Amino acid sequence: MSNGNSSAKDRPSVGRILQQARIDAKLTVDEVSSSTRVRIPIVHAIEQDDFSRCGGDVYARGHIRTLARAVGADPAELMELYNGQQHPEPQSLSSGPLFEAERIRPEPRRPNWTAAMVAAIVVVVAFVGFTFFTGSEENEDPGTVAEGSRTDTPDPRETGAPEATDEAPEPDTPAPSESAVAAVPPDKVTVRATAEGGSSWVSAKDSNGRLLFEGVIEEGDSQTFKDDEQIDLVLGNAGVVQLHVNGREIDDDFERGQVERLTYTPGDPSEG
Repeated sequence: MSNGNSSAKDRPSVGRILQQARIDAKLTVDEVSSSTRVRIPIVHAIEQDDFSRCGGDVYARGHIRTLARAVGADPAELMELYNGQQHPEPQSLSSGPLFEAERIRPEPRRPNWTAAMVAAIVVVVAFVGFTFFTGSEENEDPGTVAEGSRTDTPDPRETGAPEATDEAPEPDTPAPSESAVAAVPPDKVTVRATAEGGSSWVSAKDSNGRLLFEGVIEEGDSQTFKDDEQIDLVLGNAGVVQLHVNGREIDDDFERGQVERLTYTPGDPSEG
């Protein structure tokens, strides 16, 4: 038993490999954090095989790849180890306990028709209430929207910008012309994110911290965000996202799997 426990402790892990590679490269945690933009507490946690501070599996994978490149480790080898650490093969169960559970399992109860009737009545009442509520909403001012669904999109008639359509943009859209740049309101910020060559998780908030969008943009799809003062973006796979800010294409050198936090304001595009 002692030999087995010793071999398990000596088994290589993602955190140990990253830590040893950093030491071999004569780099401190501060230096690695500065070059990768991964915060110091997260670097320490990953080197201890604690991925709970990464904010989720997508961020953890991105941080591991970024740190591996910074210290000269193999990202593919580390991702394989990470998958093994996070998703180990389930242990097979013996037939004995299963047989005991089968043998002592109680007889199934008869259907509770009274509960079923009560549930059906609740569904009918809820449907009638929803229909009444929807009908009353149709009589309200169509310009009124729910507070949680507002995106503060400016009226095209007030800004002079062309009205948006439901048609998806062409995949090979050329860089915007000077006329397209001029059409963007100069006193507002407009950000369009397009996934090219893969999909990416994207989060967008306005200047008040209100969530405009959070989800995955599939390859070839776009999302556009507008605000009077500021747009804050988080890109989970920044290497596949092409950004157009205030009508201008943003040239970046982001890598696949890299997590980026960006801020844009009106005027010439600039990262906050």
